[in-house]
Amino acid sequence: MSEPGQTPLDRLLSIMARLRDPQTGCEWDRAQDFATIAPYTIEEAYEVADAIARGDMAALRDELGDLLLQVVFHARIAEEAGHFAFDQVAEAICAKLEARHPHIFGDGDEHTSQTDRWEALKSQERAANGATSALDGVALALPALMRAEKLQKRAAHAGFDWPDAAGPAAKVIEEMDELSAAASEAEHIEEAGDLLFAAVNLVRHNGVAPEDALRTASAKFERRFREMERIASAEGKVFAELSFDEQEALWQAAKASERGESP
Repeated sequence: MSEPGQTPLDRLLSIMARLRDPQTGCEWDRAQDFATIAPYTIEEAYEVADAIARGDMAALRDELGDLLLQVVFHARIAEEAGHFAFDQVAEAICAKLEARHPHIFGDGDEHTSQTDRWEALKSQERAANGATSALDGVALALPALMRAEKLQKRAAHAGFDWPDAAGPAAKVIEEMDELSAAASEAEHIEEAGDLLFAAVNLVRHNGVAPEDALRTASAKFERRFREMERIASAEGKVFAELSFDEQEALWQAAKASERGESP
């Protein structure tokens, strides 16, 4: 229950403090720490993205609340340990936003592109925090595909990049050959990784976000596979018991159905 004059955010902070109370709080909430909460934080971020992808605004409202709870939870744990409090988290991001938008909050050059200005300011921030490499600060916990793209972008910003898409295209072919020639399990893993990394580079050079592209491809595959299963079931067949040629025929039928064509 909220107190008179209490904002929703203040109420949330108060609830979290009560849940973490050493004597009267919730046993589960009291037992958590940064490491145990981190997976939930990542999960909630993905659920926000899922709500956006589905265009479900009611779900988005709820998922944003769940994500906000994660921020409040981490901040509360930090405050209890004497590191920082929620207000300092908010103050830090306010300061960062103002610093990264000097053309809005200061006397920065309005003609400099936002991307160039943003990258320059972030580079300055990393240097001020003791970074010694252009790759410092690329989070290890990022999905592998996204992290590969970020590493490549950082390297490109430092001048290490192909001049056009022809280079990464040739690299993909080279890595395919090396994967085929791999002999040991370790070589297969290494060459498979190199191939995926090269594919990310090629996609990036075509102006496409690899994470978005793969997400779209996965959704298309799922949609068509489910249609294959539906067709097989309608024909009284068990999909898994069909031969490869029969399954391939269903795949072509699913593609035709998606395009509004007759199979």
